[in-house]
Amino acid sequence: MFQTAELGHRVCAADFKDQAEVLREELLQEQRLLTQQRDFAVLALFAGVDGAGKGDTVNLLNAWMDPRWLRCNAYGPASEEECERPTFWKYWRDLPPRGALGLFMSAWYSEPLLQRVYRKISLARFDERLDQIVNFERTLTDDGALIIKYWMHLSHQAQKQRLRTLGKDPLHGWRVGKRDWKNWRRYDRFIIAAERLIMRTSTGAARWHIVEGQDPAYRSLTTGTLLRDAIRQRRTVVASNAEDTPVVYPATNTQMTLLDHLNLDKRLSKRRYNRLLLRYQGQLHRLQRRAVEAGLSAVLVFEGADAAGKGGAIRRLVSALDIRHVRVTPIAAPTEEERAQHYLWRFWRQLSRAGQLTIFDRSWYGRVLVERIEQLAAPQEWRRAYAEINAFESQLSEAGILVLKFWLHIGQEEQAARFESRQQTPHKRWKLTEEDWRNRDRGRDYRLAAHEMFERTGTHVAPWVLVAANDKRYARIKVLRTVCQHLRLHLRRC
Repeated sequence: MFQTAELGHRVCAADFKDQAEVLREELLQEQRLLTQQRDFAVLALFAGVDGAGKGDTVNLLNAWMDPRWLRCNAYGPASEEECERPTFWKYWRDLPPRGALGLFMSAWYSEPLLQRVYRKISLARFDERLDQIVNFERTLTDDGALIIKYWMHLSHQAQKQRLRTLGKDPLHGWRVGKRDWKNWRRYDRFIIAAERLIMRTSTGAARWHIVEGQDPAYRSLTTGTLLRDAIRQRRTVVASNAEDTPVVYPATNTQMTLLDHLNLDKRLSKRRYNRLLLRYQGQLHRLQRRAVEAGLSAVLVFEGADAAGKGGAIRRLVSALDIRHVRVTPIAAPTEEERAQHYLWRFWRQLSRAGQLTIFDRSWYGRVLVERIEQLAAPQEWRRAYAEINAFESQLSEAGILVLKFWLHIGQEEQAARFESRQQTPHKRWKLTEEDWRNRDRGRDYRLAAHEMFERTGTHVAPWVLVAANDKRYARIKVLRTVCQHLRLHLRRC
């Protein structure tokens, strides 16, 4: 695989000067068009053997291009903050928005590769980690991101010479340490693992480019040319697909849904409600204290019909908790900054540290609900979102985070009564909008979309809990009781 990058390519100084001047202007032009049109984000990943010029190449691109629209991200040992979150959290945090270019060094390939080289993980686990990376990259490319991956290569002997040369350089000697020589002694293992990594993760939408790193001039021109051509080609594809074409949306069928079978007549008396409220709020408070001590986090999602009582249920939860360890995140229409990112980006940013409870009032499920029904997302976007959401929630679970999702549901008559009540109550009138009335007229469409959502995203690691909410007291107690049950089980397992 790497023999083509050990041929000794070289570019003389005069040729490099002439070609670099033209290439730099072309890269700047592509970058300007990228920032003006903002059709997609660009991620350039740099990996490879030590001493092959990854850092030098990133520095050169910084010098050649406009740094205002260039984001450089390099990763070392995980910080305390990063250790308390899922593995991919820091990468989601650092994603460039549409119209910007992100340069990534020692990113999501570095840790699994080195763990395999040093035999800290099995081959099967290595493959699992690579599959997670493929899914992550597919999530980004499906959303339009352009991913370019460079593998900077040196032969064993060339790497040895490069490390010796750098080590003797008074300005760059600090870059060569014991770990670099330790990695060099495991060169054969490194190459075997790298071959498997490239074969399994070089996909049509995010393929690897193996670049010979021995001659800086050749390396620089090759890297810059690949970047220029990739951006230019993607821009051409986006422009060709920008023509107005009719979008066919699936017809609504008449099947029965889970929500149609939900018993909405369940009720609690005020006396029993008050007694159960004290019981479960007390339990929840004690369980939260244990979770904080154990460093265990939880993510609660609240979705449901308008006026179903999500806010009231959330308030009964929060009032039982130590507010220092709780974050309630209401989700509205995305901001301009958020629209420039993958739709999951803003939710990754909101994940709390270990021991914290994060509550989402509306969530990432907007992609397969309101964005689907209101045609704010194209069919291919919301259809692939099920797999993206499952992958996202699986990563939360694998990081030890409890994920629990509630759907609060009310009948059409009860919803109409609550709308009228809001209209007549001054301090609640602000909650009622024209959009609420419009959504009510499309209630059947939303129930069908919710049914498919339950079917495709209700998993054992992130289950849906359907709550009959015609009676607010019953709904609030069911939510409290369910959170206590799942949090107690989570603490036992961990």
